[in-house]
Amino acid sequence: MIARWQRILLLFILLTMAAWLVWQWPQSPMRAVLGALLPLCLYLMVMAVEFVLMHITNRADAAPRARWLQVLAAWWAEVWVALMVFCWRQPFRHQSLPDWLPAQPTGKRGVVLVHGFMCNRGLWLPWFARLQGAGHAYVAVNLEPVMGSIDDYADIIEEAVARVTAATGLAPVLLCHSMGGLAVRAWLRAHQADARVHRVLTLGTPHGGTWLGRFSRAVNGRQMSLAGEWVGALQKAEPAGRAALFTCWYSNCDNIVFPASTASLPGADNRFVEGVAHVQMAFDAGVMSACLEEIGC
Repeated sequence: MIARWQRILLLFILLTMAAWLVWQWPQSPMRAVLGALLPLCLYLMVMAVEFVLMHITNRADAAPRARWLQVLAAWWAEVWVALMVFCWRQPFRHQSLPDWLPAQPTGKRGVVLVHGFMCNRGLWLPWFARLQGAGHAYVAVNLEPVMGSIDDYADIIEEAVARVTAATGLAPVLLCHSMGGLAVRAWLRAHQADARVHRVLTLGTPHGGTWLGRFSRAVNGRQMSLAGEWVGALQKAEPAGRAALFTCWYSNCDNIVFPASTASLPGADNRFVEGVAHVQMAFDAGVMSACLEEIGC
């Protein structure tokens, strides 16, 4: 579903840009080019506003505050990473590589990959070859309905965990980006599945909600409001010791989940990453290497 929406949106933007160029070029080539570039300028501006709000909000956070040069570098990196993810991998390449469940167990632990808000399994494409090359079976889920309740994703994750466990004979590692970490916590609550998971790795997950959640009109977006009712109820329902299953990466340049410390989880192995943006975190070389080490690569 999200791939279809993103393809339609991208096609609409490109057709609008082309129509403007054709209409305005005979009258003023400069006006034609400047108008056609307006969607890109708006994208850069919205992204910049996110980083400014993040940097201001993080003033009161316990995490080390980023320097402005770090913020600028993270903004530029996120601009390109997000374009690649949302304009190519997710709309056009999300089914290009299938899940890998070998017919014979490799003796290695498998992985369930869980994406975040407004994403699909295409987010994880750069991970697939590395996991398969190291002999780790994997299933990357699509969380739908796209704007539904996070609680509705528990059965999708349950099915993926069952498939990976059946293929390997071992409890899997769950690798989660952003909202995906909350979906896994909702799955653990719904199925009391602590004994069926080896480790949960979260990248930029708003465990305590995020400041930007207040602006969402989607059900799952509102559930991620900072210190909101849903995240509070989730934490209260969790038994003592569950957080010890988690390793949580968080950053002082996360432009979606802030204040920065909201991506940490009390009782978990919380790992601070300096100067890395939200989507960028899923592909940061240091974070990837650390996750692959935890998985067993």
